[in-house]
Amino acid sequence: MEKPLVTPIDKNSSAETAEMARFYDETLGFTPNSLFTMMRRPRIARAFLEMNQAVMENKGKVTSALKRQLAYLSSMTTGCRYCEAHTIRAAERYGSDQDKLNHIWEYQTYSAFTDAERVVFDFAIAASQVPNAVNDELAENMRKHWDDGEIVEILGVVALFGYLNRWNDSMGTQLEEPAAADGEKYLAKKGWSRGKHQY
Repeated sequence: MEKPLVTPIDKNSSAETAEMARFYDETLGFTPNSLFTMMRRPRIARAFLEMNQAVMENKGKVTSALKRQLAYLSSMTTGCRYCEAHTIRAAERYGSDQDKLNHIWEYQTYSAFTDAERVVFDFAIAASQVPNAVNDELAENMRKHWDDGEIVEILGVVALFGYLNRWNDSMGTQLEEPAAADGEKYLAKKGWSRGKHQY
């Protein structure tokens, strides 16, 4: 794309945009350009922020780090390079083990990952495909390691990033420099680039 579908508004254009920017400054270290395109319809941005907070809230053993790792694999599956960079950055910021980040693509065989993590990642990839690839065997495997509430949290992350993947790839959202740096650091060796998200 030659430019984003919709130009983000200025983060200081209103008290509401500035307040939302502060929340993301804490979580990512910057505010995503995607939020500023959503803010052209503030109710959408507010609803997204509420959903984001609800999905990423920790209620059990689905940790912040695990949520960001599965968000990465979900985004990788759909091919959203913008979200891939964001989620790998967030995974690092929320305490993911460096060794796991370096070997996330090898999760099925790499010794640092547990069987419970492996099934979550299998599930995230299957649930992110179109058509959906979740089947009885995978569902039963999930139930062996995770309770109903935890499965809801896990699928909540996949669904949240399904929204973001479509939003950012369709908008051609410009990738912010801090996220681009983490994309280069962790993902470039596997063929990642900014793609349509660079202007």
